[in-house]
Amino acid sequence: MANETVRLAEYAAALRYETLPPDVVRRAKDCIADTVGVIVLGNGLPWSRIVAAYAERVGAGGQSRILGREGPTVRAPAAALANGTLAHAFESDNLTIPGAGVHPGATLLPPALAVAQERGCSGQDLITAVVAGFEVMYRIGYATKHSNERRGFHAPGTTGPFGAAVAAGVLLKLDLPRMTSAIGIAGSLAGGLMEFARSGTGAMVKRLHLGRASESGVMAASLAADGFTGPVSVIEGEAGFLKVFCTEWDVADLTRDLGSEFMTRRLCLKRFPVHMTAHTPVEAVLELQAEQGFAGADVDRVRVAGSERMATINNIPEPTDIMMAQYSIPFCVALALFRDPRDPLSFDDSALRDVAIRDMCRRVSVVVADPPTRAPGASIVTIQLKDGRSLTREVEQFNGTPARPLDHHELCDKFTRLTRARYGDAAAGLFERLQKLEHETDLGWIGA
Repeated sequence: MANETVRLAEYAAALRYETLPPDVVRRAKDCIADTVGVIVLGNGLPWSRIVAAYAERVGAGGQSRILGREGPTVRAPAAALANGTLAHAFESDNLTIPGAGVHPGATLLPPALAVAQERGCSGQDLITAVVAGFEVMYRIGYATKHSNERRGFHAPGTTGPFGAAVAAGVLLKLDLPRMTSAIGIAGSLAGGLMEFARSGTGAMVKRLHLGRASESGVMAASLAADGFTGPVSVIEGEAGFLKVFCTEWDVADLTRDLGSEFMTRRLCLKRFPVHMTAHTPVEAVLELQAEQGFAGADVDRVRVAGSERMATINNIPEPTDIMMAQYSIPFCVALALFRDPRDPLSFDDSALRDVAIRDMCRRVSVVVADPPTRAPGASIVTIQLKDGRSLTREVEQFNGTPARPLDHHELCDKFTRLTRARYGDAAAGLFERLQKLEHETDLGWIGA
C-alpha cells in the first residue's frame, strides 16, 4: 500500500476539473478573486515594493505578471515570490475554518497563476490547480495540530511549499512519480520563524514567508518536471516534515476522506485586514455598537476572553508599526471602536498616531477564557461603558467563515475596496469576470 505522501501525489495528479462539484468550483473562484484583490492592495505598501522590485530585477524576461503593478512581466518563480508576499502584505488574505496553519490564496494562487500565465493555461486549469493544492495543503496543515507554530515556526511558511508545489505541478501536468518528487522537494524548502512576533521587530519578514512558499512551489514542481527527485515519504517519514517540524501530529489526517470530502469548502474569507485571532473580537465590538449605539469615546475598558494564543502571542498592547498593529488584538479592537475595520484605509499610519486609539489599546485586556469558549477562535468580549453599563457578546463565527459566508455583494464590496486605487470604477467589472473564470481560455489579463 502506498504511503501518505504518494497517496496525496496520486490524488493531485489525477484530479480533473470535470470531477469538481459546483460548490467547490465556486469556493475556488472566491479564493482566486479574493486573492487577486489583496495582492493588488498589497502593491501599494512599502515592504511590498521592495520585494516586487527585487522580483523584477532577478526575474526579467518572463511572461508572468506581478499583479496590479506597472512594470515588466517576469519569470514564474519571481512572480510567485512577489505575488505571494503581496497577498500577505496587509493581513487580508484568506484562511480556513477549522484552522490548519495554511493561507490558501497566498500560497496557491501566486504559483499557479505564474505558471498558468507562462504556459497559456485556461481558467479551468487554474481552478483545478488551486483545488488540488488546497486539498493536499489543508490536510498536511491539519495533521500538524498547529504544533509547528507552537514550536516557533510560522505555520504557512512550512505548509505552503507543499500546496504551492502541487498547484504548480497540476499546471505542469506532472505524472505520479514527478508529483511525488515535487512534494518531496517542497519538504526541504519549508521554513519561516515566529521571532518577529516574539521580539516585536522585523514584521516585514512575516509577509515574505508566504512569498517564499509560493516561489518554492514553482521551483519544486519545475525541478520535478525535469526529473529532479525528492523523498517519497517526505511528510510522514522518520526524518520527514511532521516529525521534524512538529511536536504533535496525526498521520491519519493526511489522507482522511481524501477523494470523498473537499476541504476547499472550509475556505474562510477575511472581512477585516487583521489577524485571524482578532476577527471574533472585532465582530463582537461591531455587533454591540450597532445594537447599543455607543461611540468609542463612551468606552472605559474592554475585556477579551479567548484562546491561550490570543492571550499571549496576539496580546500586543504597544505595537510599533502597522504590521504589528494588525497582529495585535488590543489594537484591532481599539481601532474598531473609532474607525470602520472593513476599510483598509482605516489601517494607515495615522491610526498608530491616533491618541484615542492608542489610549484605548492600553485599556483592552486579553485573557484566557475560563471556562474555554465553545468554539476554537471564539471570543467573549465585555465592554465597560463610562456610564456604568457592561455589555457582553460571545462570537463563535464571523462573517466570512463557512458557517457565515460572505454573499456576492459582500465579496464584491471587499474586492472593490481593495482595488479601487488601482482600477477605480472598473474594479467591479474585474470582479465579475473573475467570478466567471471557468469560461476564460487565457489568463494573461489578470493583474494587468
